[in-house]
Amino acid sequence: MSFESLNRQLAEVALITSGKRPESVTKEKTGSHQIPVIGGGGESGFTEKSLYSEEILITGRVGTLGKLFSPKGPCWPSDNALVIRPRDSLVHFQYLRYALGSVISSAIGMNRGAANPLITQSDLGRLEIPLPEKSTQSLIATVLGRLDDKIDLNRRINQTLEAMAQAIFKSWFVDFDPVKAKIAAKQAGRDPLRAAISAISGKPDFELDALPPEHYAQLAATAALFPDEMEESELGEIPKGWSCGGLGDICSFTAGSAFKPEHQGSTEGDYPFIKVSDMNLAGNEVFIQSANNYVSKSQQSEMKAKLHPVGATVFAKIGVALISNRRRLLTSPTIIDNNLMSASPVAGKCGQYFLYSLLSTLDFNTLVSGTALPYINVSDLKKIPIVQLPSEACRAFEAKASSIFSMMQTLAAQSSTLATTRDVLLPKLLSGEIEASETFEG
Repeated sequence: MSFESLNRQLAEVALITSGKRPESVTKEKTGSHQIPVIGGGGESGFTEKSLYSEEILITGRVGTLGKLFSPKGPCWPSDNALVIRPRDSLVHFQYLRYALGSVISSAIGMNRGAANPLITQSDLGRLEIPLPEKSTQSLIATVLGRLDDKIDLNRRINQTLEAMAQAIFKSWFVDFDPVKAKIAAKQAGRDPLRAAISAISGKPDFELDALPPEHYAQLAATAALFPDEMEESELGEIPKGWSCGGLGDICSFTAGSAFKPEHQGSTEGDYPFIKVSDMNLAGNEVFIQSANNYVSKSQQSEMKAKLHPVGATVFAKIGVALISNRRRLLTSPTIIDNNLMSASPVAGKCGQYFLYSLLSTLDFNTLVSGTALPYINVSDLKKIPIVQLPSEACRAFEAKASSIFSMMQTLAAQSSTLATTRDVLLPKLLSGEIEASETFEG
């Protein structure tokens, strides 16, 4: 059954109002400013009070058009945003979120502005969505919601796993916990190696004897890589025998390539060609699993576009995206556009997970040049001071982190597949080509 005859204008099924300018806004959460302020581009700061606590949808009125947001919890939609609340008697909220999300990009074509994009409430209200019976709406929302719930669960698990990897990196190479544990043990007349094993494993001394012998031996081998003294350096106290250097000593930086419009738009090809926006795709929270654009080998050759290798970390080098300090790992040879840059580990100096973890601790905002358009220079990146450690210690971290990152990549790949399934199902469910009840049974 087709729902085409059941199309209704958004103004008929939802209340559309404008957001308001909050009295005070901060860029970061503080004790009193905990409520997110949301505009057409998403979260832009925090304020003291919430304007809405119920479920609402938000899209841009001025500036960024064509995006849809569904806040989880209290929020304050700014005066750059339009607020959409369903008429409960007509439309299921989650169904409205999916149906409107499928057409919201059309708002870009309604732009009335010149220098600054603008749409009105009545403009948005003319958008049409299919409107089957509420029972069907509920089934469609449930089918799609289950996919989104699994994607969200995977994302939260990966956040936990990444936090674990970062905690290990910080403990070993920022706080130097194994070294400090050995120093404290020496001073107390205890076994320094055993103290370091305890620090590395996170287990108290009395539990170490219960570990399987091979596991204990592995921990002991790792603990032996850390010295039992600290010494002064230009970066403060560091483990004795380790040295100071620059980020450019352990990795190489490569800029992205120009991506002309005529080469964009293909969803199939030999190489992904990623932009900053691809970092936002489901499953791409740590690893680049998918892209909005692909190119063939012949196109890559024609464009003379550089291929960035597996294991490289990519990040924004210019514009507002730079400020967010996002990092992503490449899982296949990839072309990146010229708003991005990659860092590849130098063989024998560090591994991909060590480099990714290190880069994730660095705030590139401290290196920003330019005012109207922030950017960073490769020369400044290379000079970032770092502690250089023995290759054996780096390899030990790589071995420890690889199992964590492997789990993360598996979940990320699953999320990417689920997102593709959802996006394929969405128009078919909304058009009635596939009935939600059939999806449950089949």
